[in-house]
Amino acid sequence: MMKKLTAIFLAAFIALPVLAAEVDETLDAAADGHVNVSNIAGDVTIRGWSRNQVEVTGELGRNVEELIFKRDGDKITIKVKVPRKSGRGIDSDLHIQVPQDSSVDVGTVSADISITDVHGEQKLNTVSGDVDTEVADNDVSAESVSGDVEVSGEGKSIDTRAATVSGDVILFRVAGAVVAGSVSGDVTIDEGSFERAGLETVNGDIVFHAALRDGGKLEAETVNGSVDVEFADKVSGRYDIDTFNGNIRNCFGPKAERTSKYTPGWELSFQEGNGDARISVSTLNGDIAICH
Repeated sequence: MMKKLTAIFLAAFIALPVLAAEVDETLDAAADGHVNVSNIAGDVTIRGWSRNQVEVTGELGRNVEELIFKRDGDKITIKVKVPRKSGRGIDSDLHIQVPQDSSVDVGTVSADISITDVHGEQKLNTVSGDVDTEVADNDVSAESVSGDVEVSGEGKSIDTRAATVSGDVILFRVAGAVVAGSVSGDVTIDEGSFERAGLETVNGDIVFHAALRDGGKLEAETVNGSVDVEFADKVSGRYDIDTFNGNIRNCFGPKAERTSKYTPGWELSFQEGNGDARISVSTLNGDIAICH
């Protein structure tokens, strides 16, 4: 009888669901070290703080094998390890505090990434999720396959790369050099001052409301969408603008001309001032507006 009761108890115990595990761990870290984060699913939130420590709090999915959290010299590794044939129960939410001057490298599969108050270089990559980051005075690369990418800056010159396949790209107060693109989504730059800006989308609109520096270069191209360029100041440069199926509105300089009497396209090429800058804007199906 006792053996039967023990067997029933063990069977019931094994059948109980495995609960998610709470995480609260801390390691000493270099003030300007490197933090590498890997999380398959869930969320990754990173905040900069004044301590020379890395702190990880949050919750691991019930089927996660372990959280790898280790230091090797100036490098901190944070990795959510899941079974090789992982399915449900691997979503893990990580809240990470790092020294403000750290550089970070974050990779996820199905997880959102959020970064604030981190002043070092950032490399952020997710397959299915949004990326939202603040940058200071170091370069940033933010990419998603299916999700929006948002980068906010402080107006300091850096190199910015922001890309997604299905989603919007939004850059606010970023400056310096930028490459931003989407396959199915809008690309928007609001404020900032640039020496180089390459903007591209296939199905979506492009908005550039910012300053182009003396001798700078702006290239904006979409296939199905409009392009709205509004410079913060007058730009002296060479302008080449064309649309196959749409209109061109130029708030200064000459008017657009038909590319051919047999096609609906318009084109506009002219020089403003000494022509140091280069502005190239093109769309196949959509309107173009150029103003300052």
